[in-house]
Amino acid sequence: MSFFLVRAPVWLLCLLPASISCFTHHHATPSHSIAASTQQQQYYSLSSDFSRKQRRGFSVLQAAKRRGGAMSRRKTQEESRSDNAESTTKGFDNEATSISQQTIPASKSNTIYSMPSLYDLAFGYRCYGEEVEFLLDAHDKYSTSDKNVPVRILELAAGPARHSLAALSEHPPSSVDSVVALDLSQEMVNYGKENADHELGSAGGRRDSFEYACGDMRDFAGLSSTKFDTAWILLGSMSHLLTNDDVIRCFSSLRSALKPGSTIVVELPHPRETFSMGECTRNGWTVPLVEDDEEEYGELNIVWGDEDDEFDPIAQVRDFTVAMTLKVNNPEDIPKEDPLFLQMDEDGKTEVKEIVPMRLFTLQEIDALARCAGLEMVAKYGALDEEVAMTEEDDAYRMVCILRCKE
Repeated sequence: MSFFLVRAPVWLLCLLPASISCFTHHHATPSHSIAASTQQQQYYSLSSDFSRKQRRGFSVLQAAKRRGGAMSRRKTQEESRSDNAESTTKGFDNEATSISQQTIPASKSNTIYSMPSLYDLAFGYRCYGEEVEFLLDAHDKYSTSDKNVPVRILELAAGPARHSLAALSEHPPSSVDSVVALDLSQEMVNYGKENADHELGSAGGRRDSFEYACGDMRDFAGLSSTKFDTAWILLGSMSHLLTNDDVIRCFSSLRSALKPGSTIVVELPHPRETFSMGECTRNGWTVPLVEDDEEEYGELNIVWGDEDDEFDPIAQVRDFTVAMTLKVNNPEDIPKEDPLFLQMDEDGKTEVKEIVPMRLFTLQEIDALARCAGLEMVAKYGALDEEVAMTEEDDAYRMVCILRCKE
């Protein structure tokens, strides 16, 4: 039972950064996208001072700063069908994953989110700089508030805060005034602050324009005495709000925190995810760990979803099994002083597996729930890319909703 790489066609390889390989038991289909420039040629780099290098950004972040090239947003999606004709759940074939329920007991916890450096590495394929360009352009296009002042940004469920930091590090104060991030995990908040220290420099500069608070995205009254111009809920984070009441509370809190005419950008899985639950699709990818001399010394394998996941079609909530395996080739080389490797066993492996309940939304639900909170939907896209419409069969892999606070 082990991960292995698939020989993909040339057109698919053009969609993948060199640092991430997709894996599947049968074949891969391009339903999801990796947001990275095709010019990227480097692996992620890790060494004993991983945290410092991570905060300064890996090659995927450097690639995001380079304009031009193919800007596909599609993240590869492994798709396989169960040999059991009676099964309609999604999942890898058992032989495709080295993480089994027999070896790692799954539990509903915050384990994944309490390991921020691992989470950051796993989802570092995003081109944060380019996505922030889209977010700011969307605000300029759809906001009816004063556009002659630099924007104040609020990011909810911000995780490692990569989008927030890209907004501040790549845009001058005349464009982006400040950012406030919020996350429920104190570990994520602490990690995001450390990222800010390294990305934005010492006090007295742009670092003073970033704040990170620990709190609930449904109710954050008193977070700031000054109204915000735009708010972001990215990476499918709103899927953690499982009921209509939760979503309306979140939207209402945003309505109170934002200026009239301000914008909210919500990024969620494409509705195709909801209406294809019987197609046994799965996501999985591998991030190689590479030293400065480009010698590979390990890898991080990520699996999102399991064939035994439960889906409640009434509540539209699926219990996603999330599994990550970090392993090094030589256990003697484990950098014990680095938090990322503290939980490694004597064989040089860290395995994490847990159940994450997530709601799947439709476009009309978001529209209706937004109206309940005094918001209106003004645009929709199939990716964080203005050129990708939601209706596009090949390129639309996300549901990106642009909402506006009614005046």
